[in-house]
Amino acid sequence: MTAPDIGSRATVSGLLRDIAHLGVDSRRGGYSRPVYSTAELDLRGWFIAEVERRGLTVETDRNGALWAWWDLPSGDRSDALITGSHLDSVPGGGQFDGPLGVASALVALDELRRRDLPRERALALVVFPEEEGSRFGVACLGSRLMAGAIAPDAARALKDPEGNTFADVAKANGLDPEGIGPEPELLASLGAFVELHVEQGLGLIDLGRPIAIGGAILGHGRWRISLYGQGNHAGTTLMADRRDPMIAAARAVVAIRDAAKRRPNARATVGRLQPVPGGTNVIASRVDFWIDVRHPDDAVTADLVEEIRRTAELIAAEEDCTMEFREESLSPTVSFDAGLSAQLGRSLPGAPVLDTGAGHDAGVLAAKLPSAMLFVRNPNGVSHSPEEYVEDADAEIGAAALADALADLLAGER
Repeated sequence: MTAPDIGSRATVSGLLRDIAHLGVDSRRGGYSRPVYSTAELDLRGWFIAEVERRGLTVETDRNGALWAWWDLPSGDRSDALITGSHLDSVPGGGQFDGPLGVASALVALDELRRRDLPRERALALVVFPEEEGSRFGVACLGSRLMAGAIAPDAARALKDPEGNTFADVAKANGLDPEGIGPEPELLASLGAFVELHVEQGLGLIDLGRPIAIGGAILGHGRWRISLYGQGNHAGTTLMADRRDPMIAAARAVVAIRDAAKRRPNARATVGRLQPVPGGTNVIASRVDFWIDVRHPDDAVTADLVEEIRRTAELIAAEEDCTMEFREESLSPTVSFDAGLSAQLGRSLPGAPVLDTGAGHDAGVLAAKLPSAMLFVRNPNGVSHSPEEYVEDADAEIGAAALADALADLLAGER
C-alpha cells in the first residue's frame, strides 16, 4: 500500500513550525503545555489531524494515550511495533522535548510508506500523556498506568497545583476515571517500542555524531517535603518569635545540594517550591518543595534520599517546625533491551550508545516489552529550557534513522 497524497513532503522541522505557536509562555519563555491544558489539547488535535491525513485510524486508550495504527492488510496487530513520544512539556520548556519524537514518527511513517516494503508487523504511532509530570507530579503517568507501575486509586487522587484531582480532569476530558489502569492484553500484543527523543546532554556534540542509541536510564525519583510552621504577620512578629518554614526550606535546599555533591555522579534538584499562603508580607504557615534525585546505582539513590530525609527533619526541628516526607515516584535504573538495541545498531552502523539521566516512557515500558531509544543531537546540551535546540538537518537525519530502524523491524528482523 502506498502513502496517500498529503501534499508536499512533510519534514520534521516543518511539522514543528506548524505547532510552534501552541503553548508559548510569555512569562517564563519557551513553552508550557501541561497535560489537558488548552495547548496540549490543541497539540493532540494536531496529531490526530496529521495521522488522519495519512489515512490512519486513531484510538484513545483507557489512560488517555493516542494510538494511530498503520495496520497490516489482514488487520493482525499481534507483535505490533510502536513508536512515538509525548506532547506535554515542563513549565517554560523547549520546543523539542516530546514533539520531536512525535513529528519524527510521522515523517518516518511517510518514508516507510514511500518505500512500500514488505512487512510482517503492524505499526502504531503513540502519544503518551503527562510524560513530564508537570501538572500532577508523577512523570510518565500514562505509561505508568498502562504498565501497572502506579495504582489507579493513587493516580485518581493526584492533584494539580489548583487542587483539581486527576480523576476530575480526566473525566472532564472524556476519560472514565474508574477505567484507568493496567492494560496487560494490549502490552502482550506489542512486540517492541522505539522512542526517538532530543538528547538532553552533550554526548553527541562531543562525539561529533547526529544520532545515538540509548543505553540506560539513570534511576530517579521525586519526593515531596512539606514543612509546617506558624503563619503570621511579617511586620508584627519579632524574629525571635518566628516558626518560619521558609527558613527551614532554604537551609534544606542548600543541604540537599551539598549531600549530592558528596556522591560522584549523583544529581539532586529542587526546582519547585510553594509557600502557603504565599503573600509578600506574610510568614508562611507551610512550605512544600519537591526533590528530584538521580544516580546510576539505585542503592546510592536510596542512601542519598535517606540522608536528605534525616537532614530535613533535623533542620525542621531546629527551626521549631515539623516535616512530612513523601515519595511521589521512583524508577530504578533501566537498561534497554539488549537484542532490540543490537538490532538498532545493525540498522544504524556507527551510531554510538549513550546513557541518559532523563526519564522516558520507553524506560517505564521496558519492564513490560522490549524497548529502545534513539537520541538526536542537541548542540548546546540544554533541555527543559527555552534554549533547548536541534538543528533542522539533524532533525531530518533522526527521522531517516528512525525509518531505517523501523523498516528492519517491520520486516521481522530481530
